[in-house]
Amino acid sequence: MNAMMRPHEPEAARDAVHRLFAGALSAGFKLAGLHRYNTSDGAELLRVVRLKHPGWADLADAERDALRQRHQCDGKGKIVRQMHRDGTHYVAKAPARPAHGWPLYRPPYPLVDTLPVIYVEGEACADALAKLGLPAVASLGGAGQADHSDWRGEAHTALLWPDNDKPGTNHMTAVAAKLHAIGCTVELVDVDRLNLPAKGDCVDWLAAHPNATAADVLALPRIAPAEPVDVMPRVILTRGDAVQPVAVDWLWPGWLAAGKLHLIGGAPGTGKTTIAAALAACVTCGGRWPDGTRAQRGSVVFWSGEDDVADTLNPRLRAAGADMAHVHMVEGVKEGADRYPFDPACDMDALRLALVAIPDVRLIVIDPIVSAVSGDSHKNAEVRRGLQPLVDLAGQLRCALLGVTHFSKGTSGRDPVERITGSLAFGALARLVMVTAKQEAKDEQPERRVMLRAKSNIGPDGGGFVYDLQQGALPGYEGIEASSVLWGEAIHGTARELLAEAEQVDDDGGEGRDAVRWLHELLKAGPVQVKDVKRHGENEGFAWRTLQRAMRRAGVTSQRAGFGMPATWSLADSGATVAPFAPLSECGANGANGEEVARLDGDGEAFDL
Repeated sequence: MNAMMRPHEPEAARDAVHRLFAGALSAGFKLAGLHRYNTSDGAELLRVVRLKHPGWADLADAERDALRQRHQCDGKGKIVRQMHRDGTHYVAKAPARPAHGWPLYRPPYPLVDTLPVIYVEGEACADALAKLGLPAVASLGGAGQADHSDWRGEAHTALLWPDNDKPGTNHMTAVAAKLHAIGCTVELVDVDRLNLPAKGDCVDWLAAHPNATAADVLALPRIAPAEPVDVMPRVILTRGDAVQPVAVDWLWPGWLAAGKLHLIGGAPGTGKTTIAAALAACVTCGGRWPDGTRAQRGSVVFWSGEDDVADTLNPRLRAAGADMAHVHMVEGVKEGADRYPFDPACDMDALRLALVAIPDVRLIVIDPIVSAVSGDSHKNAEVRRGLQPLVDLAGQLRCALLGVTHFSKGTSGRDPVERITGSLAFGALARLVMVTAKQEAKDEQPERRVMLRAKSNIGPDGGGFVYDLQQGALPGYEGIEASSVLWGEAIHGTARELLAEAEQVDDDGGEGRDAVRWLHELLKAGPVQVKDVKRHGENEGFAWRTLQRAMRRAGVTSQRAGFGMPATWSLADSGATVAPFAPLSECGANGANGEEVARLDGDGEAFDL
């Protein structure tokens, strides 16, 4: 508070600037504008504070970067903030927006009512024109904020002066629509004929013409739109009898469709990328699908963020019999003299331009599909926003889009589509979801893998195919091996039933057996704190309850070195008898040799299950 200000005396705006922005002012910024927005009855609503660093151009890059980071100024050394009076003092934020929108900014200068009102971007532009005696108006926030302002008023003649850039043109187009709605006559200054720099505005023009008068401004070339500009969003309605039904354009009937997003997901080690390579190879050579039907020949575009092109993807495609002349691998992006890795979340426009030159693209593979989402892949809105450009590209090129993904750990038994990692929007946006699983050998049935159809919005769901993965030498390439898919018989049933059967865990094997082996590897070097066992196990995909079930069969004991000391797990003596595997409910609270089993929360503290 200013030392001379009485406790209940309203704070002056300039005093508030020195109080609220003391850090920026001490760093060299100067007050360049203090613009007042009034309510309809003339009372002050808010102030826009503009600070500028006069020596910005002379600062070193490191100094400018430090100022930008600390004071959030723009690249030209400008700070624009809002403040309003809350009681007797100002606070550095905007007040609640009025019901009809923000009032327009009108400079405190005497104006001539018979002249056209000039609409500009920014309060500084309005001030500069008002000093010439011209009625000038700006909306709060400038470009892109027209919908948030109050445009009610009497019809008048309006002259719009956009900044010399696309956002400025778009903003004034929106303003024109608002003014037409209240009956105004609207013209625009033809900024293309003013020789302004990029992003230049009326302040730049006046600086280049220091002797300009109000008459000179009014004589500037104009564009008079013949019809009102309507930029309001409108829903497009199409009558049902104007649409002719068309059949789904299937690449592989029931499994791959042109213009649609497909997912193939599963646990690690089930060969999802190898299957994608096999399907791609089938397209390139017009081969046969797993059900024996013939594929229509075309080109394939393949991108992987996980496997190397030369030593992994290319050999797998060749091993699958692909016609490599019809395979196009996305390896990077070139921009001028620069080259950088392809990012499906950012480089879709560049990919679209490249694919237009390939007339017969029938399949695009993205591995993993989660890379196409630049935001949080666990948020529905961000996933849909990230995937939509890919879906649009597939629709434009009339090709199938296949995304490779994973199952979330610890989701066994749930609906297969819900097990896809990330947001549920992945499975919802895909028109067809395939899943893979590895089934352990049991009784007389050997180990096998299955690919199942978990969801289809465009055809039947359920069913699938048995397949196997084989590793072998790549013919014609000495020393190079590659994996490939051997398709087996068709299987029938729902994906949930078949997946549960494939992933079934019995007392003698499956996940429990894997957990026993893993515990032996982890503990063979000595005792490990229980909280670390839990953490390492989760990283490997083992649920805590699974490890608790497996510890007894693995011959693991739990103990504490003393009161208050952390519990540890360790292997029993090598000669100890390994207890039969039993569910946790049968083990009760005791582990091997009667030792108490530690039950931990996420921080390693004991609690009762």
